[in-house]
Amino acid sequence: MDQMFSKWQPTALSLFRFIAGLLLFQYGVAKLLKFPPDSPFAKVELMSLIGAAGAIELILGALLMLGLFTRPVAFILSGEMAFAYFLGHFPKSFYPVINGGTAAILFCFACLYLATSGPGPISVDEMRKKS
Repeated sequence: MDQMFSKWQPTALSLFRFIAGLLLFQYGVAKLLKFPPDSPFAKVELMSLIGAAGAIELILGALLMLGLFTRPVAFILSGEMAFAYFLGHFPKSFYPVINGGTAAILFCFACLYLATSGPGPISVDEMRKKS
């Protein structure tokens, strides 16, 4: 069973990278483009700290989906998520289940993993290596 799953590991890494990027990208879309309109981020001011986070999530989330500059992009996103957690969630409560910071912690460590593991075989970074 271990051999069966391990042969799919590189493809799963690419899929993981894409989905993490897509989820971060959706937060950027919600904060900057106000879509969907009933999102809790629909009232975010563009020239605010949350608006700046939205710009980072939109642009770097798109790069993560493509697998372009994956390691530095993921490292920056990991730091942004740590910053978001400690600035926006931690002051509310020590416990992530109470302070609403579970997603920020998970994104932080998912991006930290991507910064260390790389993009996987299905990525622009890998295509650039071959040319």
